[in-house]
Amino acid sequence: MRLFSSDLIRQFGIGFVVGALLIAGANAENWGDAVASPAQAAEALKAPAPSAEFVIAR
Repeated sequence: MRLFSSDLIRQFGIGFVVGALLIAGANAENWGDAVASPAQAAEALKAPAPSAEFVIAR
């Protein structure tokens, strides 16, 4: 008897797929709002303007 027989690996693979499907099914209602919502761009950052007290006069 081998430690990792092909049947054991197959059963782990099937269990992984079934478990992933169950988790995806449980979270499917939460994904509906996030996927269907339109993209919203972030507001552009503005660099602060230099203050008059820091301007070097020549």
